Amino acid sequence: MANKLISEMGLPTSITNIFAARNVTTAKEALSLTEFELMELLDVGMARVTSAVGHISEIVSPPAQTALSLMEERIQNEYMAGHLPTRLKGLDEALGGGIPFGVLTELVGPPGIGKTQFCLKLSLLASLPACYGGLDGHVIYIDSESKFSSRRMIEIGSMSFPEIFHMEGMAKEMAGRILVLRPTSLSEFTESLQQIKISLLQHHVKLLVIDSMAALVTGFSVTIVACFVSTSLTAHIVVSIFLGINLVSDPRSAYEIQA
Repeated sequence: MANKLISEMGLPTSITNIFAARNVTTAKEALSLTEFELMELLDVGMARVTSAVGHISEIVSPPAQTALSLMEERIQNEYMAGHLPTRLKGLDEALGGGIPFGVLTELVGPPGIGKTQFCLKLSLLASLPACYGGLDGHVIYIDSESKFSSRRMIEIGSMSFPEIFHMEGMAKEMAGRILVLRPTSLSEFTESLQQIKISLLQHHVKLLVIDSMAALVTGFSVTIVACFVSTSLTAHIVVSIFLGINLVSDPRSAYEIQA
């Protein structure tokens, strides 16, 4: 809504023309300036500026919601979108069916506890044919620590789903559904977000794994970057975003990660 054109907001023609003449064409451009700056730029009185800003703000601002309505909306969205079952009975029951679509899920723990193995297992589950209980989709796996192992993934598949992976060509087909990206920095990762968005839409992606977020955000807030990723991607498709995050020795960082 921030990029909505001022000319489409129903303002009086006179003030709309003044905005256009000063090359202020979108709500974002108008609301980025203070009322005093607008008054000087548009060369009109404060009353007209206040009225115009109020009108623009009312149109582009989302309606207020209560905590209850937000909770009900989230429950409804999760119910409609579905879940990716983990095949771990206790965990699936605790999560209401598995890893929910349309939201960001974090897996947090110390190094070596098995986060990457769990991410590999989820990737297999998302790519399995629907007739075997999978999602019959593709997976984007962001491997920031170069821990992804095709051999290990096939071993997990053979042990967990022997009836599937012993079929000729099935292991190759499953591996072909998992796209692995290896950004070396946060800037490289953010630059690839547009490519990821396109892939989400074109390749029937059901799961996006980032293993691990901590490796990408050294010196940055994990929580802030995770929220940025979630906002950037979940708006484009109902997809489960799964983050592997290492706990660290610095208490301040550990608190930040778990917040």
